[in-house]
Amino acid sequence: MRKQIVAGNWKMNKTASETRALLEELQAQLPATSAGVMVAPTFVNLTGAVEQLGGSAIEVVAQNMHFADSGAYTGEISADMLADIGIQTVILGHSERRAYFGEDDALLEKKTAQAISKGMQVIFCFGEELEDRKAGKHFEVVASQLKNALFGLPDTAWGQIILAYEPVWAIGTGETASPEQAQEMHAFIRKIVADAYTPEVADAVTILYGGSVKPGNAAEIFSKPDVDGGLIGGASLNAEDFSAIVAAIG
Repeated sequence: MRKQIVAGNWKMNKTASETRALLEELQAQLPATSAGVMVAPTFVNLTGAVEQLGGSAIEVVAQNMHFADSGAYTGEISADMLADIGIQTVILGHSERRAYFGEDDALLEKKTAQAISKGMQVIFCFGEELEDRKAGKHFEVVASQLKNALFGLPDTAWGQIILAYEPVWAIGTGETASPEQAQEMHAFIRKIVADAYTPEVADAVTILYGGSVKPGNAAEIFSKPDVDGGLIGGASLNAEDFSAIVAAIG
């Protein structure tokens, strides 16, 4: 059975003291769940979060990493640096990285391959812009992003990949793809993975939905057969809201 996951992407939010406080609240409020629960603080707060959550069921993950082992890449973080402080999972390809920092499919292919080679798990983000959806190109865009960045990997790599479909028009806008739209896209994603690899690989991969998931809509979105959880942005910065979303997945 596929792993259900609720992951909180904190983006560029929370100081060290605020991170400690939010983690304390989460530990006190999170319901018992069979789903995996992840949080992604900023780089400077990863070590503290790992130490604070030691022995907890909450996994600390990174928001990004570089494709090289080391070198003259000012401001960047390597997979080995993350692993050395206990980080085993990294988010790659988030729409904000694509839009604001020019990350394209070719770069993400290199980053993903590096993470896989280092034994890390990857939450790979992708999704269409509003103009793509309006033009009816959303399936084409999503297929292209996946094929260009991931479909050169061997079958064995897919045990380390979590997919996160994020319609860009629904991130931080208050707009949300309907549960039916989410299911339609997730089923399409699973089909193209099956076509490129095998039905078994496709059936085993966890596909998260990201885009203005809130306590009020989480249960309906998560109820769809091909939606295996969520990558949560703004709502993950509030312990009560994030806990309610985790509760919605069961």
